[in-house]
Amino acid sequence: MSSDPFGTEALRAAVLRAWADSPTRLTEDTNAERDLRVGAYRDRLFVELAQNAADAALAAGTPGTLRVSVVDGELRVANTGAPLDARGVASLSSLRASAKEGMVGQFGVGFAAVLAVTSEPRVISRTGGVAFSEARTREAVGRDDVPVLRLPWPVEEQVPEGFDTEVRLPLRKGVDVSELLARLADEVEDLLLVLPWLARVEVADRVWDRSEVDGVVEVSGRRWLTQEAPGGLWAVPVDGPLTADVLHAPTPTDERMSLPARLIAHVPLEPSRRRVLPGTELAVFAESYPALVRQLPPERRSEMVPRPGFPLSEVDAELRDAVVRQLSAQPWLPGREEELPGSGARVLDVESPELVDLLGEVVPRLVSLSGPEVARVLSAVGADPLGVAEVVEVLTGLERPPSWWRSLYDALLPLLEAHSVQADELGALPVPLADGRTLPGPRGAFLFGGSEELLDLLAEAEVVGLRLVHPEAAHPLLERLGAKQAESADLLEAPALREAVERSVEDALSGLDTRPLADAVLRLVSDTSAEGLGALALPGEDGWRRADELLLPTSPLLDVFDPEVFTEDGPFSLLDEDFAARWPREALVAVGVVDGFVVAEDGIRDLDLVADDAWPAALRLLAAERETWHALAGPSGEWLARNAVLAGRAPAEWRLPDADGLAGLYDPVPDVGVRPEVLALAGVRAELVVADLEDAADVLDRLGDPERVIAPGLVGRAYRAVAAAGLEWQELDPPERVRTVDGSVVAAEQAAVLDRPWLAAVWPAGRLVAVPEVGSVRRVGAGRPGVALAGSAAEGLAAEERSARQLAGGGPAGLGARRSAVPFAGDADLAPGGPAEHASGGEGLPGLAERLAEVLDVPVLSELVSASLPEGEYVPWSELTAIRLVAELLDIPFPDGGVVVHEELTVEVAGVKHDAPWWVDSGRFHGEHHAADTPEGLARAFAWAAGRWEDRHLIAALLEEPDPLTLLT
Repeated sequence: MSSDPFGTEALRAAVLRAWADSPTRLTEDTNAERDLRVGAYRDRLFVELAQNAADAALAAGTPGTLRVSVVDGELRVANTGAPLDARGVASLSSLRASAKEGMVGQFGVGFAAVLAVTSEPRVISRTGGVAFSEARTREAVGRDDVPVLRLPWPVEEQVPEGFDTEVRLPLRKGVDVSELLARLADEVEDLLLVLPWLARVEVADRVWDRSEVDGVVEVSGRRWLTQEAPGGLWAVPVDGPLTADVLHAPTPTDERMSLPARLIAHVPLEPSRRRVLPGTELAVFAESYPALVRQLPPERRSEMVPRPGFPLSEVDAELRDAVVRQLSAQPWLPGREEELPGSGARVLDVESPELVDLLGEVVPRLVSLSGPEVARVLSAVGADPLGVAEVVEVLTGLERPPSWWRSLYDALLPLLEAHSVQADELGALPVPLADGRTLPGPRGAFLFGGSEELLDLLAEAEVVGLRLVHPEAAHPLLERLGAKQAESADLLEAPALREAVERSVEDALSGLDTRPLADAVLRLVSDTSAEGLGALALPGEDGWRRADELLLPTSPLLDVFDPEVFTEDGPFSLLDEDFAARWPREALVAVGVVDGFVVAEDGIRDLDLVADDAWPAALRLLAAERETWHALAGPSGEWLARNAVLAGRAPAEWRLPDADGLAGLYDPVPDVGVRPEVLALAGVRAELVVADLEDAADVLDRLGDPERVIAPGLVGRAYRAVAAAGLEWQELDPPERVRTVDGSVVAAEQAAVLDRPWLAAVWPAGRLVAVPEVGSVRRVGAGRPGVALAGSAAEGLAAEERSARQLAGGGPAGLGARRSAVPFAGDADLAPGGPAEHASGGEGLPGLAERLAEVLDVPVLSELVSASLPEGEYVPWSELTAIRLVAELLDIPFPDGGVVVHEELTVEVAGVKHDAPWWVDSGRFHGEHHAADTPEGLARAFAWAAGRWEDRHLIAALLEEPDPLTLLT
């Protein structure tokens, strides 16, 4: 081999002559090389060397390998392929020419990129080698500022085994080798993609391989889809689109790109190879872009639409617009049967592949992709978003089997649960009904899982407004949208069914067939319980009638109702026997057919239809059923008491045989074959009760009947019951006759009502009407027994006394204290009408006496009696020894004040003197206590003053014999 195989000596001589002939030529070459080094080819070291390696492989016709290493401070880049030749050497030493024809660039102007790291580059090949040297060039021309790549010298070095050429670059001082290798490694993948003749790259200890199968390029595990274009290539990573890139021509330029795919285009560039020449037509490349997109799986294709935003360069703007136009015009979007262009396509704006699949046969040009982001992206290429509300409109009027609708609901429910769809958007969603109709919206529909037979009955009944969802379409979504889960009870409560029931008789009489409705309702009530269905039309012996106007043919009421009940215009008829035989008794009764007495809200129905002579049998029927038995305790029992007939009278006019306490006032009921407890509930009296004015008038009439013999105690209890009833007496006519305490009956105008117990001593018993004391009484405030009063009088006096002294719990208001003068009675000397009440809640003598006087329209005795009393000795209660002993034994606090004691107490009334054991003088509500000096007189005065009136007889006994044994025995 020649020592100078590439004729470098001649090349050097030519260059040196040119510099000698034109000194400015040397300066021009120096400046040009500097411009390339710091301008166009800065940072393109690996790009340019890789291009050269790819060209060498192409020239050899075999994909090449490139290896980068650092040896002895040199960066060495070895490649396989066509070796260096003379033309290549000439190109290396020329700043303005390249030996390449149709190749990327081996070798040419781009080799100037090596000057970024070295000033002494060498190219070693199996055909020979050349070296460039800044130092030797300076020596050759005699100046410091010289170009490096103009003068080549031959070198004899060996190429690494397995390679054909190696570029050796002694690194300048300050070059960071690790950083340099890392930067080169970052560029490998992009270069392998755009340089198809480069199959393998090794950088230090890392290796990248390139392979291609069916248009898919794989570079060390990363796969790219590629699509040829006229004069170029589109590429996109299989694992996802690009977000930012540059135009490759075919190696990277400075033209920034925002397209999701990489364009490798053979377009004219400026000399710097960084910019596209102005005026270059780029739209032609976009024509192949949809073909690239079609290679992606359908779910990934929307990723290939350019995202909104400002273009990153003029080239980017032109290509983006061209790509959008092509995506709008060419088919690439996945549709139901074919691919669709973007323009005019419809995109569901909620993500649901299942919904898209169902709608594909309904909505023309529907894209199989869905979701809000997809809809937004595809709008850029002319696709129209399809909202769920519009879907509902499209579905309106659509005929599909119920199973199809259920599949639709399956797809919509997750969207509603994820709040991707609002319930109001689905308000008009079609719903197939069991009767074959389609309902525009689920609200008001029923999800009913009844048998097919029952659904057929309901459909045949043609109940207007009863919307039963077809069982094959029933779905939780419909319930979320207003449909109701329905059992038989729910259907029976449905307004539409209720309305149909209410008008069923009218419909039947007008000729409509209401039997399916009757059958459907009876089937429903066979499964559950229901009320208020009595209007249901059912066949009776005399035609269609309301169910609650029909009796079962076997009803026991046939034996107790008046025969007039069953006349043509009567309230009842018999249910058709054949119809009755088809249904269980329970179902017929549930819809209102009568079998026995029925309890309504206000009591037992149809009692007024019982024949007068059938009441004992009717009562036995009422007692035989738990519901009617309990109802007798309410208004029904009150009605029976006055309207039923037992032995010719109303039950309230009789008493139970064992109610001896009412003997004389009421007669015992004859034996009518009814148990006493039933008679009692029917109104036969077991005790004295005055519930209303009718009761009061009856009691007063019986008390004034001279033919009756009534025990004195019952007389008093009867008057007390009347007075305590609290009725509006203005509506009651007062009786003409009254019964007095001695049992005689007198004209009312001759009588008076005892309202103060001490007055009984001066008034004839044959003209005196009295209300007896009943139960214990308690004085308000002192916590001790006293006399019960009516409310208004008690409240008035209580307020008066509270303002005068303490009343709480027998406090320090001077219990048992002495007074310097004769006092008015205080809270202990309770005058009639004072602040007291029965412990049992009743009223005492004064209040009830005044009320009874009002009822009887007679005066109270205190209004007729005015008395004068003799002088006596005033003694405080606490100074009476016997009283003090009694008070201690009975734990009675001393009342305030004392008593005027008389040897004999004679009271003069209207000039007539009467002996009296005790008296209270000076006013109606406050008085001075007087008593005969006897146990009887003192006991009554002390009991009244201390509020222990019911203990007066015990107090008298203790005064007679003040011994604890008296109290105990």
